[in-house]
Amino acid sequence: MFKRARIAAKSAGRRRSTFARRILAALLAVGLLPAVAGSVEAGDPLLAYGARIVGDDARTRIVIDFDREPRFSVHYIANPERIVIDLPATAFGFPAEDLAARGLFKDIRYGKMDEESARIVLTTARPVKLALAKVQADEAGKGHRLVLDAEMIDKQAFAELVKTQSWNDRTSSDGSEAAQTTSAIPAPEKPAPGDFVIAVDAGHGGIDTGAIGVDTKTEEKQVTLAFAKALTERLNKEPGIKAFLTREDDEFLSLSQRVLIARQNHAGLFISLHADTLKQKDIRGATVYTISDKASDKLAADLAERENLSDQIAGKETVAEPPEVADILLDLTRRETQAFSISLAESVLNSFKDQVGTINNPHRHAGFRVLQAPDVPSILLELGFLSNADDEKLLLDETWRGKIVGLLTDAVKRYRAAVIANGG
Repeated sequence: MFKRARIAAKSAGRRRSTFARRILAALLAVGLLPAVAGSVEAGDPLLAYGARIVGDDARTRIVIDFDREPRFSVHYIANPERIVIDLPATAFGFPAEDLAARGLFKDIRYGKMDEESARIVLTTARPVKLALAKVQADEAGKGHRLVLDAEMIDKQAFAELVKTQSWNDRTSSDGSEAAQTTSAIPAPEKPAPGDFVIAVDAGHGGIDTGAIGVDTKTEEKQVTLAFAKALTERLNKEPGIKAFLTREDDEFLSLSQRVLIARQNHAGLFISLHADTLKQKDIRGATVYTISDKASDKLAADLAERENLSDQIAGKETVAEPPEVADILLDLTRRETQAFSISLAESVLNSFKDQVGTINNPHRHAGFRVLQAPDVPSILLELGFLSNADDEKLLLDETWRGKIVGLLTDAVKRYRAAVIANGG
């Protein structure tokens, strides 16, 4: 986790791989690769190089072009109604507008889940089933296409689909079973005795892109990962501090996985980084959030609601906890760690004072699921708003990133000193 040379090498390799896939996509598009499958190494990700969607509110067809035959599985999720298509590792190389939601679908997401799997999530406007889901060879020899024909059904029929399916079943286009993959929880290097351990969480990732920049269309998941890596590197230069990333690359992690990673690695702090968007384009500046069962204001409540939908966006099956369990978790958080979380939030804002612009009332609180570790003081830091053009420029500026990282490090050091002084 902390071997930066290894991370840098992986990053460089991904950049080369991405460039190669783009070249491959271009060649496919103009028909210069008549026999793609034989030219691709077995371990390479699939390339989805084209997509189109047609239809109306009764029947909708989606076609996705791949460089070679994809294995896939289909599942249905309720509340809200969604269709999930799981794939092996896949690079999506077509323009987003080519698969813009229409017809029976009100939202379409796709992206990486982990190193070995990808996912397409189709959120439906009404109950829907796939009347057809199959892979066909391209007539021109450019690979294969996945064809999905959706048609509307009634709620009872959809409920039956959800009830009778098995998430353990994953089949390829020829009916053979394919391996199910799950995200691996990273294991950072063992801290030295007495080290102050900090989990740095880059919000969003993989299929969950987060917010989109108003000018550059930069995805929030890229912004948060850049800040998280810089902060982790800076913190690890401090004696007695050991920081680690909850995710090192563009990978989806559920909210509960993020909390579990922090707890399993005995973190003494959890810092989740975000860069949201607002309808009010003129609002800008940083905000620090802590957990509470009652939101401080509507802005905080709305943000928590959006952030808590992260699992849903990725097509995760949500299992609701009994109210009494949720209350106990929140009560534990409040009694054991809320005071420490507030102390950290105040330390961050003291560092930012006269150095970094903040919104009015910059310390706010709401029921963020990612902050619910009962024994880890946690904050969610909104670095700025990608919906504001001025904030977006700063969020993409490496010098400003370095300034923020330095101020956050100072805040953590002051917080740690206070904890030690109080016998913690």
